[in-house]
Amino acid sequence: MTAHLPLATAIAAQPRAIGAVRLSTKPVGGATVIDGLHQQGAAKAVFPRAARGMTAVLLNTSGGVTGGDRFDYAATAGPGTHLTMTTQACERAYRAQPGEVGRVETRLTVADDATLWWLPQETLIFDGCAMTRRLSCDLAATASALIVEPMCLGRIAMGEDAVQGQFSDRIEIRREGAPLVLDAWSLSGDMTEQMARTAIGGGATAMVSLTYVSPDAEAQLDPVRALLPETGGASLLTDDTLVVRTLAPSGYHLRKTLLPILDHLTGGHLPICWRL
Repeated sequence: MTAHLPLATAIAAQPRAIGAVRLSTKPVGGATVIDGLHQQGAAKAVFPRAARGMTAVLLNTSGGVTGGDRFDYAATAGPGTHLTMTTQACERAYRAQPGEVGRVETRLTVADDATLWWLPQETLIFDGCAMTRRLSCDLAATASALIVEPMCLGRIAMGEDAVQGQFSDRIEIRREGAPLVLDAWSLSGDMTEQMARTAIGGGATAMVSLTYVSPDAEAQLDPVRALLPETGGASLLTDDTLVVRTLAPSGYHLRKTLLPILDHLTGGHLPICWRL
């Protein structure tokens, strides 16, 4: 005789994905090498050969994020090093059970004369998702960073043109404790309908937030603006802080805009997984 749990109990007992990666770098003989690495659960990192500095490719072995999942990423680029962090593929924010929220937290620290590029591929928001994402980046006085967070709402190719759910995102970038960029947004309920509103998304289903903090930020303003569509904009917040926001009708159109900008800002060193 087989005993069956009540449905509510079975749902509550479902396993959830937990993962963490903690990484730090140091300079050795003019190269960037691993100083410390901790991996846990469903989060892993691999390190392909890189033409510049070190590249860490993050993998979510659970296949995505659903309600109740927890992922924690932390990275420190040591003095004088160059660290690029990206993802093997697009992250997926899957349908969640009622009352459960998936959480992803990223903490980045960049030491003096170091550079960190945070270049994850798109997050795909599925119908019924519930996800909260937080990213903080602390820069030393002479540190540089490129922070990118692209997002696509629904799967147009699968006919998913109406997405309900909730998603919130917050990015904090600070220089020696002083805020440079504090950017937050959230959608809940009928997200497709909200993005269709003129004052919010104008019908867009994809968008990206990009921040470039570097001594040459002012010099990059005009070249980046030249690569933007009418639905994008670029501004200088300070002499060394350039921000870009772009809306697009689909993930395909977002990539058509974003890849040339990333190629320009990285000097052609965009991770190869972005082109596969």
